[in-house]
Amino acid sequence: MVVPSNIAPVMSVLLCLALGSFVSRYLKSPRMKGRIGEWRVRWMARRLGKQGFRTLHNVTLKTPGGTTQIDHVLLSRFGCFVLETKNMKGWISGSEHEANWTQQFPRQSFSFQNPLRQNYKHLKALEATLGVTPEHLHSVIVFVGSAVLKTEMPPNVTHGTGFVSFIRTFQTPVFSEAQVEAMHEALRMGRLAPTRATQRAHVQHLKQRNDSQARCECPKCGSRMVLRTARAGAREGQQFWGCSAYPECRVTQAL
Repeated sequence: MVVPSNIAPVMSVLLCLALGSFVSRYLKSPRMKGRIGEWRVRWMARRLGKQGFRTLHNVTLKTPGGTTQIDHVLLSRFGCFVLETKNMKGWISGSEHEANWTQQFPRQSFSFQNPLRQNYKHLKALEATLGVTPEHLHSVIVFVGSAVLKTEMPPNVTHGTGFVSFIRTFQTPVFSEAQVEAMHEALRMGRLAPTRATQRAHVQHLKQRNDSQARCECPKCGSRMVLRTARAGAREGQQFWGCSAYPECRVTQAL
């Protein structure tokens, strides 16, 4: 097919616009935003690598319930540091013991799982894999992007390069160089291969787990239970299972 010369420039412009729109949507997707956040933290962690830290990224480990995926693990004589990355915008508020935190914008807000609780699962998986005592495992949350921490956070909840300064506060050696090297080798051999197949299997496991939760039925009326968030009272901001037949059926269950 021959394209008239006067149409070809128009088609080129339309193609560029379509491609630009696709790339823009892809970069804004949750999956890509997460990857960009991890890449930024990986780049910032290089300065610790120059100080004897062993680093592993995107570590997938087997667990009794399937698999868990750790963004970054930093091993050193001063302890094992487990980093969970959050590439987010808006105002972030929450406390150490709340089940959910809030991401707030001028006209709307969203609830998300307390990343400290999310990272706790990673710590337990690493503890089982390496045989390290809990006091030598340290959870670190790293917010990147334009997020602003609006409430007072624990020192291990950081923004940008703040995680580097936090990790450097640990100055007392608890491992020898040989132990650090042995842990690095054990984790390198014990992790699942960092391939697309591993990633797909992990995502499929998460979907199956979420589907099984979504299929739970109300013990009273048999309707589907749905995930809700308390809007007031002592449990404000916390998630729970509520009957989809509400207000006719008011059955609730703890998450």
